[in-house]
Amino acid sequence: MLFELIRLEFLKSFRSTAFAKSVMVAIFLGFLVIMLLGYLFMAGIFLNKILEAISEGKNTIEVLNAGLIFFFLVEFMYRYFLQKLPVIELESLLHLPISKRKIMHMLLGRSFFSPLSIIALMLFTPFAFMEIANLHGNSGAVYWLGTVVLLSWTLHWFMLWFKQRFEDSLIGVMIVFIILLLGGGSTYMGWFNLGEIVAPFFTFAMGSFIPMGVMLVFCMVGYYLAFHYYLNNAYLEDLAQEEEVRFVNQSVGFFSRFGMAGELANLEWKLIIRHKKSRSFLLLSAFFLLYGMIFYDNPQYNDTGAGGFSFMFIFVGVFITGIFMIQYGQLFLSWNSGYFDFFLNRKDGVKNLVRGKYLLLLSISLVCFLLSIPYVYFGWKFLFIHLATFLFNAGVLIHLIIYLALWKPKPMDLNKGAMFNYEGVGAAQFLMIIPMMVAPYIIYAPFALIFNSYVGLLALGAIGVLGILFFNKLTTININRVMKNRYEISSSFRQEL
Repeated sequence: MLFELIRLEFLKSFRSTAFAKSVMVAIFLGFLVIMLLGYLFMAGIFLNKILEAISEGKNTIEVLNAGLIFFFLVEFMYRYFLQKLPVIELESLLHLPISKRKIMHMLLGRSFFSPLSIIALMLFTPFAFMEIANLHGNSGAVYWLGTVVLLSWTLHWFMLWFKQRFEDSLIGVMIVFIILLLGGGSTYMGWFNLGEIVAPFFTFAMGSFIPMGVMLVFCMVGYYLAFHYYLNNAYLEDLAQEEEVRFVNQSVGFFSRFGMAGELANLEWKLIIRHKKSRSFLLLSAFFLLYGMIFYDNPQYNDTGAGGFSFMFIFVGVFITGIFMIQYGQLFLSWNSGYFDFFLNRKDGVKNLVRGKYLLLLSISLVCFLLSIPYVYFGWKFLFIHLATFLFNAGVLIHLIIYLALWKPKPMDLNKGAMFNYEGVGAAQFLMIIPMMVAPYIIYAPFALIFNSYVGLLALGAIGVLGILFFNKLTTININRVMKNRYEISSSFRQEL
């Protein structure tokens, strides 16, 4: 029966109308994965030298054992965003006369065969047999490597359960945030060093089978947890009810004050929280609000003399206050590719759609600015930076982003994940980074160099205010562009994905 399920999956792929395109994408991604894994393996070979360079004469094995917990924190994060769930395949198989247990085992087993499952193996195998084996023998290297790899695989099974259970809830986001805060933030802020607390476990693994045995048990428990959760919730009617209940009453009353454009902004918000790809963009925007933690407390960027600050802070401010505008706005009309004709056949439908999107992008950017206010903890200058960059984003950058996004927009499937998904992405999306990086500095840099950084901020904010005052006229430029090319856009959206 297992081979029959595998055969059905192959038939589904071969009979797809997009088979040729899928093969080309698979070849490209396969080449990219092999190249990245090769880099990881080379990093593993030189890992000891890398650790020697950054450890200042300390024992590299001890340094690595203390740092492994941070590797797994990073793994937890990238698995949360990159690891795929076998839910769609589950829905396509449940109606067949096949035991659900066999379907669950097949889907979970297939999810395990992923490049993510061998990252730890590729990175730490050279170090284990080149360094640890010299001091603790081959058995010590095997025990240590087995402990590390089994912990990585435990995260795989745990993440399958965690994402299915909490991915679409605020609880899941809070759990990820707390893990990030307690894991990395505790060491960064000097509360406690998590690496030193966990290091004895990995040190013990070099001389005993017990840690490896413990992780083997945890790995089996993780598989058992994922298997039984999927098995107990593997009903089509339950999946449909869950999707209906989860997103009920998610309207934003504030938008109703802006007429039809506000109603369409509210509809767009429902689109975001109901579909996987747009929801991923929203979650990524929330995480990128922490971007300033990398720069704002870093002496390398703060040592700029009296009366000034690093030019890098302007980019960081634009990024933090406009991250959703940049991410979501770059696919401005592609989000509506499935039903663009509906707006095309309504009086002022396209105009109100564009105005509604403007309203939504500005509203979420305002929320991002308000959420960034706590950065004032690092200094009042960061509040001024965020205010000036927010005004510039709202008055100028939003129009530049949308203007580029309207250059030959492409269709996409909203139910697919955001990671390594290039549907809707064209040349304009890759070029969009240029105005985001260059435009603020065209205004800020001359005033900052001639006078000082705060005069540059004042000029940046003033241009943003000027753009806000002429907001309707600037908006009309992009609305007219959509109206002029509406039939060409509609035709491109009808193309098969």
